[in-house]
Amino acid sequence: MIERIIIAGSGGQGVMLLGKVIAEAAMRKGCFVTWLPAYGPEVRGGTAHCTVVISDQEIGSPYVNKADTLIILNQPSLDKFKSKLSPKGVLILNASLASSAKLAKIKVFYYPFTDLALKLGNIKIANMVALGCYLADKKLFSLNDIFNVFEFMTQGANSNLVEINKKALQEGAKLKNG
Repeated sequence: MIERIIIAGSGGQGVMLLGKVIAEAAMRKGCFVTWLPAYGPEVRGGTAHCTVVISDQEIGSPYVNKADTLIILNQPSLDKFKSKLSPKGVLILNASLASSAKLAKIKVFYYPFTDLALKLGNIKIANMVALGCYLADKKLFSLNDIFNVFEFMTQGANSNLVEINKKALQEGAKLKNG
């Protein structure tokens, strides 16, 4: 088993955190995993992307030439990374900030992650809504696996964000399953 993921969006959308959560969950499941961040010239508002590779065997390189999954949070990232999706890959797209009108022959989950995050009360959780959608499709981890990662990663100052991130994850999973 190998899963190659590219996550992309603007700085400040939680792209790196989303990748770290997936990587941490994979490590806790005993998988081999790599997480490779890449930042644009600006941190907040500029481009950002990361790759996560999950495998049941050792991983030779963190570089992803063709992704099994693209999680895309805005239009510039879609334009940049759509060619990196493998022919049988899955695109999880933030319909609030990107359009898939020109994507033919690609499996696309097209949901308004940012709009849903705003309805839940915090625009910064759109990444976790997207993660819920991803988990409902790929089924690599349970929601409880991710909840445990949240508890681990938010000890201390950000522990108040655990509940809203859990809610976002659940809402994202409902999008895919509903």
